[in-house]
Amino acid sequence: MTIHVLEREMFAPVSLQDAFSIFENPNNLALITPPWLNFRILTPDVVMREGALIDYTIRWLGLPMRWRTLISRYQPPYEFVDEQLRGPYRLWRHRHTFQAVNRGVLARDRVEYALPLPPLGELAHALVVRRQIEQIFDYRERKLSELFAALPAASERQSRSRA
Repeated sequence: MTIHVLEREMFAPVSLQDAFSIFENPNNLALITPPWLNFRILTPDVVMREGALIDYTIRWLGLPMRWRTLISRYQPPYEFVDEQLRGPYRLWRHRHTFQAVNRGVLARDRVEYALPLPPLGELAHALVVRRQIEQIFDYRERKLSELFAALPAASERQSRSRA
């Protein structure tokens, strides 16, 4: 099984708690997922914690797919890990980490994933899957930037709390 890795990082000019709150909220997944995936959460009122299960559906190439995620690690406001229990991948492990830096937060993603049906899965990865995952994360970063822009900047909050 070939394990592929995608790593991304972005700066958010908000507090550590605000950044974590936006990322951890499953309801924000629909906002930051490209519309062409037709993402829908099936699990109502998810309480984020280690052991939480989240069911949702996506459409890929017009085909509906069910996906179940386990929150396997939950360390607010620094880290959480979601792992696919059921879905289109043979392996999907997504680690989100958050580090307070000057005037904001550095949010990092590390996704380890493997496709089913080798060698067909590897061919699909080379032709379509890798590019689509990159596009999904590009879209996600743009939408997250919009969500962060609607919040007070970390430096503004620090100034107000000292006053």
